[in-house]
Amino acid sequence: MSAMLRCIVAYATRERQFLWTVELPAPATIGDAIAAARAVANEVQVPWDSAAVGVFGESRTRADAVSDGDRVELYRPLRADPRERRREGVRKARRAARGSGR
Repeated sequence: MSAMLRCIVAYATRERQFLWTVELPAPATIGDAIAAARAVANEVQVPWDSAAVGVFGESRTRADAVSDGDRVELYRPLRADPRERRREGVRKARRAARGSGR
């Protein structure tokens, strides 16, 4: 008898986080976990086929193996790079500081 793996598949929108607990026969892949979550997700709009994926915040591919207890994450695209937004904020603050010191 093959062992069963239990994973959580996670997806978040700006308004809500979705978590699906799935059980898979070992060995299983991230793609298998996503397919199992998709089968029970009902009407939730998730970019199942196009979203970048990872495990516990580390980027992975759908062909990578999952382990018991993994949190498989589907990532939505960012509107802007957070680092670039911070850099732009610093540039604006510096310009404002230079303008007020005159």
